[in-house]
Amino acid sequence: MTGFDSSSGPGPTEQSGGVAPVPAGEQPRALAATAAQTTAENPWPLRQLSVKVQEYVARMSPLWVEGEIVELKRRPRSGLAFMMLRDLEVDMSFSVPIREHVLRRLTFDPVPGSRVVVHAKPTFWPKRGSLQLEASDMRPVGLGELLARLETLKRELAAEGLFDASRKQPLPFLPATVGLICGRESAAERDVVVNARRRWPAVQFAIREVAVQGDRAVREVSAALRELDADDDVAVIIIARGGGSLEDLLAFSDEQLVRLVAAARTPIVSAIGHEVDTPLIDLVADVRASTPTDAAKRVVPDIQAEAEQLTLLRTRARSAIRARIDREQTGLDAMRSRPVLAQPQTILTAPQELIRGQLALARTLVGVRLDRAQDQVSHLQRQVRALSPLATLERGYAAVQLADDGALVRSPADAPVGAALSIRTAGGRFGATRTEQDTYTPGSTNPTSPDEGDQP
Repeated sequence: MTGFDSSSGPGPTEQSGGVAPVPAGEQPRALAATAAQTTAENPWPLRQLSVKVQEYVARMSPLWVEGEIVELKRRPRSGLAFMMLRDLEVDMSFSVPIREHVLRRLTFDPVPGSRVVVHAKPTFWPKRGSLQLEASDMRPVGLGELLARLETLKRELAAEGLFDASRKQPLPFLPATVGLICGRESAAERDVVVNARRRWPAVQFAIREVAVQGDRAVREVSAALRELDADDDVAVIIIARGGGSLEDLLAFSDEQLVRLVAAARTPIVSAIGHEVDTPLIDLVADVRASTPTDAAKRVVPDIQAEAEQLTLLRTRARSAIRARIDREQTGLDAMRSRPVLAQPQTILTAPQELIRGQLALARTLVGVRLDRAQDQVSHLQRQVRALSPLATLERGYAAVQLADDGALVRSPADAPVGAALSIRTAGGRFGATRTEQDTYTPGSTNPTSPDEGDQP
């Protein structure tokens, strides 16, 4: 941080007994001359010095200063934020207040450690005797400018949804062939291949050695990625590179490469740098591995662990089946011990007795109904017999009919003399002929006949 420049603005000339205007170039000299007039017997009050310095600093024009952000504290309620700006070479720092609306319109995130240039107006606070810079704008420089561009690109890609977890593909459990994009004869290649084959010896690799740093990196990595993504045998692709500076890993934050990774149909594992390195390809890849060794562990299973897991599952399955068989056997034994199964004939005995009882009851009911019906038939038979003409005939009466047509003779007029008659009695039927005329007339109570008093 440089000192004040005498050409930054006009200022007053301090004299005992008053203030007289002086040329702008004479301000420091006039102030020095005024201050030199003070003595131990005639000193300035501290407040006068503070006011003089405040007046001098207030006349300074805003300027651009460069430094490193050491600390940033936001106070949303007050609408201000305070950061500490330190010189890049010497141990010197200034407090820089900046308004929230200025921070919101910045195109980068001013985090501690960022190198920035600040457009600020120096201000002096008399009460505290402190000098600070009131910022009105801030821009990144050097690495900070690069980080700002990356942060802007990151926000754009995030807004498009390229970092969403919903679009990431799961890795296959056991890929037939693993595609590997790495540097030529690099340690990253050895880490991936050696660790993967240690975990699963039969794993196959399709390796593409490309430039992973410099101007050709984006072009060669993109070409290798397109080639491996078009290969149907490649089930997963690892993009691996060892650690390095931000500039060394810059190719893996290229927008073209990031969009190519996002559009790949094959699952992508990003293993760029170390744990602290986060190029944009890490955010868009389906899986982010902290190191190339970690990538090898993620793409292939550990054959020893899988064998142990298989043995454990077999043991659990065997135990579960044995326990199930024991439960079923216990239930079967309990069922077989029941009386109905110990003496199976009891299953038929009870229904048989029930059927016998029902049959006996049915016979009894049928017999009672038959006896009752027989009594009814006998009673009706007696009634019929009592009402039958045969019963009358048995009392000595006879039924007389004409022999020709069988008409019943109810009076002598129905049978003329000489008519052939058929007479039916209780003992049978016989014929007769009417030979005489009866003098009996209907309604007479004293019939006359040759044999009066005889019954017909």
